Amino acid sequence: MATQAEQMAAGLTMSNFAQATDLQKRIWFTLGALIIFRLLSYVPLPGIDPIAMADVFQRNQGGVLDLFNSFSGGALQRMSIIAVGVMPYITASIVVQLSTSLSPSMNTLKKEGESGRKKLNQYTRYLTVLLTAIYGFSVASALLASHTATGQSVAYQGGILFYISTITALVGGTMFLMWLGEQITSRGIGNGISLIIMAGIVSQLPGTLGTMFESVRTGSGQYSALSVIFISILAIVLIAFICFMEQAQRRLLIQYPKRQTMRGVQQEKSFLPLKINTANVIPPIFASSLLAFPITLLGWFGKSATGENKASDIILTIVNLMQPGAWLHALLYALLIIFFCFFYSAITFNPEETADNLKRHGGFIPGIRPGKNTADYLDYVLVRITVIGAAYLTLICLVPEILLGEGYSSLRRLGGTGLLIVVNVTIDTVTQIQGHLLAHQYGDLLKKAKLKGGRLR
Repeated sequence: MATQAEQMAAGLTMSNFAQATDLQKRIWFTLGALIIFRLLSYVPLPGIDPIAMADVFQRNQGGVLDLFNSFSGGALQRMSIIAVGVMPYITASIVVQLSTSLSPSMNTLKKEGESGRKKLNQYTRYLTVLLTAIYGFSVASALLASHTATGQSVAYQGGILFYISTITALVGGTMFLMWLGEQITSRGIGNGISLIIMAGIVSQLPGTLGTMFESVRTGSGQYSALSVIFISILAIVLIAFICFMEQAQRRLLIQYPKRQTMRGVQQEKSFLPLKINTANVIPPIFASSLLAFPITLLGWFGKSATGENKASDIILTIVNLMQPGAWLHALLYALLIIFFCFFYSAITFNPEETADNLKRHGGFIPGIRPGKNTADYLDYVLVRITVIGAAYLTLICLVPEILLGEGYSSLRRLGGTGLLIVVNVTIDTVTQIQGHLLAHQYGDLLKKAKLKGGRLR
């Protein structure tokens, strides 16, 4: 028989949505924040020639640059004030989370509850400012070194003022995006940072699809009707596989001591669900952020260098090896995804703490002694399902790159990484919407269940 929660979830209709005014406000707030994000991607950095910038980007596009541009919603192509997007914030989060595992003092902060979490968030913000300033200096240097085919500079005027204005604008844009993401998480629906990244990817899809279908219609491009059909089938298969794996769980049976009730002796049972992909979409985002920006800057420096020298040749060789489709890029990307799968799973699920909670409430796993044995068993299960989750994420992110080959650089937005982020964030957002609707329906039931009479005397 279906549980009461499942029956109520099945009864969620548009009428429930129309009555959930708080949920509607959250959705409208989220949509408004994403619109602001899209508008900011069209605000250019001061002192930049947009025509020259478009020419330089056209000559340097492809590979990692396309991926980073899609994450920022085209802001990098237009060199807007949010050109670096939320990547510095993601990198800062990686560093802070790593420090909680390596530093005893940071680990103590993590265990302090809400106050410790606020301090860690503050450290993340400070580090985000520092990293964005470093990125801003690198971007300003790359812009000054960039020239069009006719030798025209991208920047109208160089000097210290250009560096200051560029760094200030990029720091302000990134910090505003970070704040906007936090506001979406607290006052909107879904995870704010993930939604911003998804919005950037989705905003680039119409242009990419339009170019691809126009190429098929005119017969003047590299895409044939057969290749478009193959790509469409591949995308559908990947979406179905992602949806299946994201819902997959390893359910551990939890039993509680028998107790005497009016119906006789009963033993309560429940399940501890462990997701196959515990880390969700975090590993690909972290891996992309660590690979994308440094290689993009190296590519700009290498291709914009005047004359030929040994240093420039070395830079271009490294860039070519790091481009999507190259074996070194695939290897590093896979290793980073696997590392962050295990790292993020380890910091989000604590077997010792879970075992202690079960023991405190009298719960146990059949055949496993409470305490340390339970913690060891949970760790044993977690490691093995994380192996499956890491293999799944690596497969999704690398299969399109392997199958599409050279054409993958122009279809980056249809690749596994972007598809994984869009599907994952969509599933998470829809789940949260269903949770709000379910909570609203429970609230209505509680109101109807209130006694209409006075207190019992």
